[in-house]
Amino acid sequence: MTVDAQDTQPIEAVIFDMDGLLLDTETLAMDALVTAGDALGYDMPREFCHLMIGAPADRCRALVVEKYGAEFPLARYFETQEEHLRALVDTGRMTMKKGVVELLDDLDRRGIRRAIATSSSRARTEHHLGLVGIAQRFAHIVTRDDVARGKPNPDPFLKAAELLGVAPAACLVLEDSYNGVRAAHAAGMRVIMVPDLLDPTEEMRGTAHRVVQDLHDVIRFLEENATATA
Repeated sequence: MTVDAQDTQPIEAVIFDMDGLLLDTETLAMDALVTAGDALGYDMPREFCHLMIGAPADRCRALVVEKYGAEFPLARYFETQEEHLRALVDTGRMTMKKGVVELLDDLDRRGIRRAIATSSSRARTEHHLGLVGIAQRFAHIVTRDDVARGKPNPDPFLKAAELLGVAPAACLVLEDSYNGVRAAHAAGMRVIMVPDLLDPTEEMRGTAHRVVQDLHDVIRFLEENATATA
């Protein structure tokens, strides 16, 4: 990776997405969406389910209604999906993504504050983070329940920056989803895409500050930034 002009702005805070970025949950969520559809007699192609990655619950509901019509049993479907996802998570299928602990340790060493801004609900967020034991490593956690508009709107990231007391331009966002990258860019923040289930498109490569392979690459980026701004 090379340093460009924008890297002369010191990074004062890092804002993390949760699902697919900190936690390896997106595959489990897709499995649960497909299984819930099967249970109710509906075919839910994975390609369609991928449209819901990084989207808040209200947008996911709208996507399903657009595809399957107003008669679709929406509440029952998402309740069933949540039950299947909870079962997968509670039986030990959820793990942290590669490099999470190392990156958090590096941020501790650098004295850089951090927050989470997720499209998940408060209840799901607290449950998942509680299982992996990293909630206390973040100064603030912003969920879909805490903002008027979810991703791809900038509200979750702007709320996190406000709570951290850091200007948006001094924040670095880490995201795996298209909606998350769009939201961070709209918030006026640098965003690094760390792809999970979604491959980076030309739009993402043009919108994200960087596209990297995993969170270990973010540690290297922070070292570059520290050198460039010293």
